[in-house]
Amino acid sequence: MDLQYAAVMLRQMRISNRLPASLLPTAFSMLVEARREAPEFLDLTVSNPTQCGFDFAEGAWTPALASEEVLRYKADPCGSLPARVAIATHHGCGVHPEDILLTASTSEAYSWLFKLLCDPGDQVLVPSPSYPLFEHLAALEGIETVNISAYFHERWCSDITALESACGPRTRAIVVVNPNNPSGQFLSIGEWKDLAALCATRDLALLVDEVFADFALEPAVDSLRTALLDGDPPCPVFVLSGLSKVALLPQVKLGWILLRGKARACLEPLAFLADQYLSVSASAQAVAATALLAAPARRTKVLDRAHDNLICLDEFLKEYPHLSRLPVEGGWSVLLRRPVYHGADDVACAKRLLEETSVLVHPGSFFDLPMEGYLVLSLLTPPRNFREGLSRILPRLPVD
Repeated sequence: MDLQYAAVMLRQMRISNRLPASLLPTAFSMLVEARREAPEFLDLTVSNPTQCGFDFAEGAWTPALASEEVLRYKADPCGSLPARVAIATHHGCGVHPEDILLTASTSEAYSWLFKLLCDPGDQVLVPSPSYPLFEHLAALEGIETVNISAYFHERWCSDITALESACGPRTRAIVVVNPNNPSGQFLSIGEWKDLAALCATRDLALLVDEVFADFALEPAVDSLRTALLDGDPPCPVFVLSGLSKVALLPQVKLGWILLRGKARACLEPLAFLADQYLSVSASAQAVAATALLAAPARRTKVLDRAHDNLICLDEFLKEYPHLSRLPVEGGWSVLLRRPVYHGADDVACAKRLLEETSVLVHPGSFFDLPMEGYLVLSLLTPPRNFREGLSRILPRLPVD
């Protein structure tokens, strides 16, 4: 159906205001689709590892799909015990299988936690910059997100004072991403202590998204590589992860919630929520253990590519001293910093690069960066495409 016609029809129907006011594509996304079929098109934003030319020997866990566990499905709201044992072993840090609840994805984990912790009209505080996900997931649960911008001082730092000021009578939780996407920064130990103390004082839950925690790249000073290192946090802590990133398997829909500290008391109500959906497939649970055993070798390939692409970028930047990049402590993205001049916001810059060079990059505003002057590149990009893309776009970024 034509999108414009569908929009007209929707305005004549009564649908929930939890959905966005408009679902029409933006001018930038329409330009991307118009350019995508051009033979010279290069995508420096691709972040799906199954589309980046890696050889992961996908058939390695095929026998698990024919196991008795799959053929004779027995539902468990928390997820199958063998899968939870494998996940607990993967994480270590004193995690036990009974501290884990399986979900079909990290997004579903968020939706269940919002259901668990919030009534309609409640609030959660979310980080900025970050991947544009939380606002829509929260709205679909009838709750509100309050974006709290980090401040930049050689690195993006959590603004604890701003978080505390934003806490109101209907605030129920704080969300953090460790390491952040797209800045790639891990929480510092000091930030973690301040966040946990604030949540304990205000009776809030702390939701920690650690899908990229296994992808440490450049050295980080005083970093907390995983919230699981705090075995006895002073507030309820829910840690989220999944096979999509941990094992480079976005097509195998399996995520999980790890309960720490006082959050362990929430296992039964979470299991009740999960029992209403039973969304996690038996096949995904059956392959979890095998996939996690294969995951380290797969991650090594991704980390090697990310390191190589960072070296390539640094070599290019020697020729363009007016450009720079931020350190990448972890994850798959790098922030390219450019001079800001009048009338050239990040979207306009990305649009111009696409029109002039047929190279797609993300504008920083896509990730709610609180200032102009950033473009976001994926370090998963095949090296040949990454180098060619840089050779096209860097000369087009003026000094001022």
